[in-house]
Amino acid sequence: MVNVSHHLSRWTGLAGSALLAVAAYLGGALPDGELRPTPVSIWQGRNGPLIIGLWLAGTALLAWAWWSLRDRVPSSRWVLVTVGLWLLPMLVAPPLGSRDVYAYACQGASFSAGINPYEQGVSALPCPWLDTISYIWRDTPAPYGPLFVLLAGAVVKATGSLLGAVVLFRVLALVGVALTAWALPVLARRCGVPPKRALWLALASPLVPVHLASGAHNDAMMVGLLVAGLAVVASRPGRPGPLLAGGLLLGLAAGIKVTALVVVPFAALAAVVGPYRIRTLVRDGGWVVGGALAALAAATMVAGLGLGFISGLEQGGLVVAWTSPPTAVGQTVGYLLAPFGVHVDALPATRAIGMVVLVALLVWLWFRAWRRGEPFWHAALALVATVALAPLFHPWYWLWPLAVLAATARRTGWFAIVTLVSSFLVLADGTGLPRYTKMPGAPLMTLFVIVLVVRLVRSARKGRQPVLVE
Repeated sequence: MVNVSHHLSRWTGLAGSALLAVAAYLGGALPDGELRPTPVSIWQGRNGPLIIGLWLAGTALLAWAWWSLRDRVPSSRWVLVTVGLWLLPMLVAPPLGSRDVYAYACQGASFSAGINPYEQGVSALPCPWLDTISYIWRDTPAPYGPLFVLLAGAVVKATGSLLGAVVLFRVLALVGVALTAWALPVLARRCGVPPKRALWLALASPLVPVHLASGAHNDAMMVGLLVAGLAVVASRPGRPGPLLAGGLLLGLAAGIKVTALVVVPFAALAAVVGPYRIRTLVRDGGWVVGGALAALAAATMVAGLGLGFISGLEQGGLVVAWTSPPTAVGQTVGYLLAPFGVHVDALPATRAIGMVVLVALLVWLWFRAWRRGEPFWHAALALVATVALAPLFHPWYWLWPLAVLAATARRTGWFAIVTLVSSFLVLADGTGLPRYTKMPGAPLMTLFVIVLVVRLVRSARKGRQPVLVE
């Protein structure tokens, strides 16, 4: 039943979205905006205090509205109408929080001109909109999958202009959001979670209107295809046709961002009917794995670019921000040694350790799902681990695990808090606050990692489930 608090939250969130749209017009990620701003230069610039004030107030209103109803929304229909209202102001405003959509356009232009975006940066063409892209990304290869490169090339061919490309990329992002809205209730019912709660947690968070609708990030398509693939597998375990279709959807998600592949082994477990056995895993899970690999291979062959997207993933190391735990630990090591006259770059070592830990953790989670069941819940945790242990964290990366957590988790507080914090990490024009808060950001993140590891170890020794999986 809809009551006064529901209406208050709905219109409060809409007000926040409208304030953010005004901030986008005044000082968002505009094509002709400053490429190397700092929080101080933004504040001292034209309308600086107003822009920052609108961004802060708008984000806070959206965050409060989402948080206030995280466990008590009236219906799925009410959620979808509310989300639609919150998205509207973002769709008619300039991009917020990131300039990535301009990079998409330039990579599409390079591909359309016959240049391999996995071998050369967008400055090689050069891209006609090169001035809209941050300097750090002009000479780096594309980190996206072959399917997205194909889509980016098609978008540029169809529009021929930067504005048209931004509009079409937003349309693709909305398709991804709509696909998530369709598939998430199916997955939630399979996992015993109320669909209305899952939809609210995944689609009404401040990250969605800012980074998917306004920023037009390709993560929207990746998440939509990923959730759809999991939903198809969940709805028809043991049936070859649907399992193959689910695998194909997961493979297409990997064709947008290859990190989607981490959920495929868990989807293969979910495909099994009856007790887990090697024979049944091959019989049922093989359709999922085969479909995923076939879809990714097909996209790779059609693009004709080989496996270059793998090397593109390494470019994340160019950005140093404490929001990535392995990066924060490396920064903290440097800070602790500097007073003793020892100046070392610990980032390569801590990031490498993070990758080793990630691989080990993914394997452990899979075998844990084999022993205890709940493969979709463990798939969500696998995505959490992938985001947390990567060398780089952007707020929109959190949307990957958030969608699956929303449909599988019993406790919502911990990942809702991460969502709220992530919503405040970048200013309206895309300036990342972690770059300017290395102290105390890195030491605090390192302390959090230590506390978390200690708690998990103690829980394991006492034979209890860790806090995150209760």
